Amino acid sequence: MHGTGAEADGARGVFAVDSTAPGSAPRGLDEFRRGWETQVGDEVFQLPAFSPDTIGDFRVKGTVAKVHGAAIADLHAASATRTADVPGGDQDLVAMYVVRRGAWTLGGPPGHGDQTVSAGQFLVRHLGRLTAFETSAHLTAKFLVLPPGELTPLLGNRVVTGPADSAEMRLLTAMADMIHTTVADLGPAGVAAAQATLVELTKAVAKGRFDDVEPRLAPALTRAAKDIADRRLADPDLSPAMLARELNVSVRTLHRAFAAVGEQVTTYIRHRRLHEARLALAAPSGRLSISELAAHWQFADGSHFTRAFKKHYGQTPTEYARSAAEAAEAAAAPLPPNRRPPGRGPAEGA
Repeated sequence: MHGTGAEADGARGVFAVDSTAPGSAPRGLDEFRRGWETQVGDEVFQLPAFSPDTIGDFRVKGTVAKVHGAAIADLHAASATRTADVPGGDQDLVAMYVVRRGAWTLGGPPGHGDQTVSAGQFLVRHLGRLTAFETSAHLTAKFLVLPPGELTPLLGNRVVTGPADSAEMRLLTAMADMIHTTVADLGPAGVAAAQATLVELTKAVAKGRFDDVEPRLAPALTRAAKDIADRRLADPDLSPAMLARELNVSVRTLHRAFAAVGEQVTTYIRHRRLHEARLALAAPSGRLSISELAAHWQFADGSHFTRAFKKHYGQTPTEYARSAAEAAEAAAAPLPPNRRPPGRGPAEGA
């Protein structure tokens, strides 16, 4: 998505800017700043002054969600950006940078050197005032702004870094993505709870472990477990124990999180496997046999697969495949003459 100005989408604040578009330069940064301040505001995070040599080519697009006193931004920068050497401005907040592509270099606190967050890494730290930074071209990153109250005592002067795919970070990014899709519909209590959950998950990142007695984290833990399960449905090792290991939690914690949202881990896995098998049965060509499908989707044998399929869909796999084939044939067959749509015949208009 490219545009010459900021575009808003309710509370989620979707905006895009491309200063190289005809007629937009050199207003690209101004449009970006206007979109940010409209959706987030200086009270959450004040955009710093940017270096003049990056203003003429400022191509950044993204989505931003304000969540009470926090904010989440997903940013994609085609151009390199750099702030002024001394941005200035006091700002008491905790900032997290999660880089998927490119690099984000941050000015360190007094007495410390610059810190670069490379692709596949995250960094979280407390900021007492704005500091200089620069980003590479072709950057894809998530930027979180969090209120300092509960996090500053935990972080102190530490800078916490690590892999973006760690268990705790997967939980945090899963929750951040959920908030992006729901924040526009949340009431005040829901928005406050969403912020509190982001803070709790950031604590888990800083501590390197998940607090399994915090009930607000159940939706994020469940979503992260489902994402892993969906990618590994055909894996014979997929199980609650494997998911718990991947997410650095106990099996009991995982089961409790699913129960909190009214589901069971094994039921979710079985239903997803049945769904994929059902899609395969309806495929027009290259269809696997019942025993092959059972083996591929990790059912004990063809009989077990057939029973599970019929219980879930009300038909055996063979019956479903036959009905799907008949429906496809009927849809492809030409209509008989007496059911063709009205139109001009060969002699009409002659």
